[in-house]
Amino acid sequence: MPVVRDLRVLLLFQGFRRLLAVRLLSQGADGVYQVALATYVVFSPEKQTSAAAVASAMAVLLLPYSLVGPFAGVLLDRWRRRQVLFHGSLLRAVLASATALLILSPAPDWLFYVSALCVTAINRFVLSGLSAALPRVVDAERLVIANSVSPTAGTLAATAGGGIAFVVRLVVADSDAAVVLVAAGLYLCAALASLSMARELLGPDRTVTHVRIGTALSSTVRDLVAGVRHLAEPARREAAWALVAMSLMRFCYGALLVMLLMLCRYALTSTPDDGLALLGLALGVSGAGFFAAAVVTPWAAGRLGPGRWIVVCAGVAAVLEPALGLPFASVPVLIAAFVLGMTTQGAKIATDTIVQSVVDDGFRGRIFSVYDVLFNVAFVGAAAVAALMLPPDGRSVTLVVTVAVIYATVAAAMARFGRQ
Repeated sequence: MPVVRDLRVLLLFQGFRRLLAVRLLSQGADGVYQVALATYVVFSPEKQTSAAAVASAMAVLLLPYSLVGPFAGVLLDRWRRRQVLFHGSLLRAVLASATALLILSPAPDWLFYVSALCVTAINRFVLSGLSAALPRVVDAERLVIANSVSPTAGTLAATAGGGIAFVVRLVVADSDAAVVLVAAGLYLCAALASLSMARELLGPDRTVTHVRIGTALSSTVRDLVAGVRHLAEPARREAAWALVAMSLMRFCYGALLVMLLMLCRYALTSTPDDGLALLGLALGVSGAGFFAAAVVTPWAAGRLGPGRWIVVCAGVAAVLEPALGLPFASVPVLIAAFVLGMTTQGAKIATDTIVQSVVDDGFRGRIFSVYDVLFNVAFVGAAAVAALMLPPDGRSVTLVVTVAVIYATVAAAMARFGRQ
C-alpha cells in the first residue's frame, strides 16, 4: 500500500522519528493529565460534584486552545522551536507536579484550576511547535503524509494516555494525585526526548526579518477578521453554513458529555469507582464511533456530497439521541455514545472537506483558526448551559429534548441550504 510505504520512508528520517517521539510522549501525557483532572473533579469520593464544577473543568481544558491558539504562531516564529518543546514540556512537568500537591493539600479549588489552566495553555504552544517543525524534518514530497500520520498518532497517544490514567486510578493506586504524577513523568520524558535534536534543527531561520511583536499580534487579529469577511462572501456560504452547523453539533455533544459525567457519577452507578469504569467504557465506545466515522464518511460523503452527509448525521442524532437518552439507562447510553461519536465526527470530517474545497488557499489557515475557536468555545458554552439545566443526578428530560431540537434544526437548515 502507498501509505504504508510512505510511512516506512518517513521513519527513515531521524529528525521525524525524534519529533514523533516527542509528540507521542507529550500527547500521551496530555491524555493522562486530562483524565486525572476529570476524575478529580467528578469522581473523587470526598467531593460533591456539580455540573458547574464539570463546566469549570472543561473551560480549563479547552479555553486556552481557543484564546492562545491563533497567536501561538507569532511567538513560535521568534523562538527556537526545539527550545519551545523542551522548556514547554519541562514547565508542564513542574506544573503537573504542583497540581498533584494541590490535590493532596487543603488548598482552595481556584489554585487547582489555575495550575491546570497553565498546563493546558502551554500545550497550545507545544502542539503548534510540533506542527510547525514538521517541514524541517521531512522532504517536501512526503510532507502531506507526515501531516496526516503525525497528528493521528498523537491523538492515538492521547487516547492511550487516557487509558493508562484509568488503569492507574482503578488498579494501581486509587489516587488522582498519583495519576497526575504519571503525567508529570511523561512530560519530563518529552522534554528529555526533545534534547536529542539539535537546537537549530527545527527552526525558525534566523535570517528572517521579524516585525515588532505588538504589530504581529494586531496583524493576527486583522487576519482573523479578514477570514470572517471572506466567509461572508456569497461564494463561501456553504463553508459558513457548515461551520455554523458543526459548531451547533459540537455544542450538543458537549452538553451531552456533561450529562453523561453526572449520570455516571450519580444516577447509573452506586460508587465513584463504578462510575469511573462506566465513563471509561462510554468514552471508549464513543471513540469507536469516531473511528467508524473515519471509515464510513469518505464513502458516504462521496455518494451524497459533504453537505448532505452533515444533514444525515444531524438527522440521525436528532432521532436516536432522545430515543436512547430518555430511558437514562446504561446500555442505551452506551449505544448513544457510539451514535453521537460517529455522527459528530462524520459531520466534522465533512465540514473540514467543505472548508478546504470552498475557501481560497490564501485564507484557509485563518478560517481554520476561526474554526478552532468556534469548535472549542461551543463546547465550553455547552458545558455552561448544561450546568444551569442539569439536576444533581444528571437526569434532565429538558436537556435531552433541547439537544434533539438543535440537531433537527441543523439537519433542516442544511437540507434547505442544499436545495437552494
